[in-house]
Amino acid sequence: MENKRIEITTPFTDDIIKSLKSGDMVYISGIVYTARDAAHKKMCELLDRGETMPFDFNGAAIYYAGPCPPKPGKPIGSVGPTTSGRMDLYTPKLIEQGLKVMIGKGLRSKEVVDSIVKHNGIYFAAIGGAAALMGKCVEKAEIIAYEELGTEAVRRLIVNKLPVIVAIDSFGNNMYEDGRKEYAK
Repeated sequence: MENKRIEITTPFTDDIIKSLKSGDMVYISGIVYTARDAAHKKMCELLDRGETMPFDFNGAAIYYAGPCPPKPGKPIGSVGPTTSGRMDLYTPKLIEQGLKVMIGKGLRSKEVVDSIVKHNGIYFAAIGGAAALMGKCVEKAEIIAYEELGTEAVRRLIVNKLPVIVAIDSFGNNMYEDGRKEYAK
């Protein structure tokens, strides 16, 4: 089976998520939010207190990244993916609250994969080591929450054709696990 090359403009819908398969190459345009572990912890604390999230999870994507400062005249500096496992402690709770789309790098825990399948989510792998390339896809960036966290503040990015690969699809097909099976043969 051949993987597809797909262009998507946010927000994500359930139908879009269900149409994507592990291994598909996707180019995302539209709004994407950055958040790393410190911001995830703060968002879970907000949920515990019954407070509102800094942005609406409906159709939104979180990119696990802490951007570098921009060069003059640029909206952002390099913005490469952070290891996703750092967010695994918080991710199932955020998925239960409506988060369905995550972008990062590396493996996810069984709990996260189970939550992705249960709630029709998806996990995209961004290209590690290509932070400068990823930064060129950002047309606008603004801090929307937790400015005190510096590089880990939540940012609203407007991206144009951000390249990602479907790592874990809504059915639980896992590019990382499937790849291991191929090498084990």
